[in-house]
Amino acid sequence: MSRKKPGQRNNLGYYIKEGVSSIFTHGFMSFASVVIIIACLVIMGSFFLVAINVNDMVEEAERRNQVLAFVDETLSEEEARALESQVLATENVYGATFVTRDEAHQAFVERHEGAELEDIDSEVFRHRFVVDLDDIAYMQDTQSRLLTIPGIVVVDGDTHVARIFVAIRNMVAVVFIVIVGVLFVISVFIISNTIKLATFDRREEIAIMRMVGATNWFIRWPFLFQGFILGLTGAAIAFAIQWGLYGTMANQIMGLTGGQLLSVASFGEVADFMIAIFMGTGFVVGTLGSAIAIRNYLKV
Repeated sequence: MSRKKPGQRNNLGYYIKEGVSSIFTHGFMSFASVVIIIACLVIMGSFFLVAINVNDMVEEAERRNQVLAFVDETLSEEEARALESQVLATENVYGATFVTRDEAHQAFVERHEGAELEDIDSEVFRHRFVVDLDDIAYMQDTQSRLLTIPGIVVVDGDTHVARIFVAIRNMVAVVFIVIVGVLFVISVFIISNTIKLATFDRREEIAIMRMVGATNWFIRWPFLFQGFILGLTGAAIAFAIQWGLYGTMANQIMGLTGGQLLSVASFGEVADFMIAIFMGTGFVVGTLGSAIAIRNYLKV
């Protein structure tokens, strides 16, 4: 049976020991790096949670922003109802409710209560379908498709409002991506500068190790472990802070509105996803910053 050389067996312990030692040797910069990572991740997480809630509100608004498909007035109620299958088969349509002319008349009278409109004949109203869309961004195209159904003569929908909702959703997505990108670059920059201090202090040692035959990876691993530890430490603390901060804000908002005017998504719904993103970002930021910092010192 082959046996590992002592040096190989102890490499991992050496890497971890040296990485942790560098963290405490440059304690202030290590602390600053962790704080920056925490701040960046909390800001990123906060915008992500805002984006989630805005998207939920836009989706709720989308559900309320429906399309009315009016049936030819010459069709009987039975003939009008028979069009439902074609309406539902239309692309971007996920639901449709049939409303008779009598129901439309009653709803009109109730909306204008006190205006003495009861005498209006229900025959002036058309049978119609209240159509729910999958994505209001394609409302205009859906309206055109509905008009191709024989028996559907008018399709009415507020495309202006639909465009506003779509613009809000797209704007939030763009802002979130830009902020995440900027914060990621800042975090990598801070981590790389922290690692650079450690590599600068050990530049002569690194040069000697290179000249006696140490591989680039043997030299690189302690610094990667340093960045890895800093990144994951910041990510774990940031997640705990984000959880507490969001929970407090959500409780206050729900307390003020009673959950009627504004609903807030539960943190538990996205907790698993967020911790994965936080830890993954911390890992990438830490190791990438370390890799950038050490590369110039691996040249003799």
